[in-house]
Amino acid sequence: MGFKFLGAQAPSSFQEGEWLRFKLSYSGWVKAGNATLEISETTYNDKPVYKVVGKGWTTGAVKWFFNVEDHYESHFDKQTGQPYKFIRNIDEGGYTKNRIVDFDYVQNKALINDLKENTKSTVDIDQNIQDLVSAYYYLRDHYDTETIQEGGVVELNIFFDSEIFLFKLKYLGRETINTPFGKIKCIKFRPYVMAGRVFKEEESLTLWVTADENKIPMKIKADLRVGSLRADLDALKGLKHPFEIQL
Repeated sequence: MGFKFLGAQAPSSFQEGEWLRFKLSYSGWVKAGNATLEISETTYNDKPVYKVVGKGWTTGAVKWFFNVEDHYESHFDKQTGQPYKFIRNIDEGGYTKNRIVDFDYVQNKALINDLKENTKSTVDIDQNIQDLVSAYYYLRDHYDTETIQEGGVVELNIFFDSEIFLFKLKYLGRETINTPFGKIKCIKFRPYVMAGRVFKEEESLTLWVTADENKIPMKIKADLRVGSLRADLDALKGLKHPFEIQL
C-alpha cells in the first residue's frame, strides 16, 4: 500500500525562516562536518517561490584528507511545490560539479548550464518532476503520514545530473529516538539511493522524520562504500508548528 496524496491545498509544514543544522559523524564517532538547510521567500520570473539553500562541509581531521564543500539551491512554487531552478555547486574530495538547471514547463525542457565545463544543453521533462532539494519539501506537504502503513512506498520523478530517475521512499514504521533535544516521536523511512560512487547499495540510507506537523529530519544513517555516515539534527529555528518533545 502506498502513501495517501494530500493535494496542493494541504496545510504547509514549513515556512520562511526555517533553519536546520545537522552534525555529521563518520563511522559512528569521528566528527565529519556540518550541514544546514534554510528557507526564504523570493520570486522567479515574477512567480512567488520558496528558495531553499542546503550547505554541507567537512571539519576537523576529516577535512585534511577528504574536503567537502557542497552548495545546493532550489527555487520552487509556493503553491504547487514545482521546481523552477536548481543549483548544484559541489567539491567532494576533488570531485566537482557546478550546474544551474532552469525548468521550462511551457517547452517541457530542463535547461542545463554547466559552468565548470562551459556548456549548455537541454533535456526533455514532464510537468510532474522534482529536483533533489524540492522533493523533500514536496513530500512534507503532499503526503499524508497519518494513514501510511508499514511497507508503503511513494515514488517521485527526480531530475538529477542531466537525467530523470525514479525515487522511491519506503515507510518502515514509527520509533521514538533519543536526540540532543530529548525523546522525539519519529516516522522511519528507507529512501532508495543509487549504488555506486558514494553508497554501498540501494538500501544504504535510513531516515527518521518527526511525527509532528513539521516533518523535519532528526537523524540520517548511511552505509557508504567506505565506512558509514550519520547526520543528527543539533540546532533549529523558525519552525512553523510546535516542536513536540516527549517527557
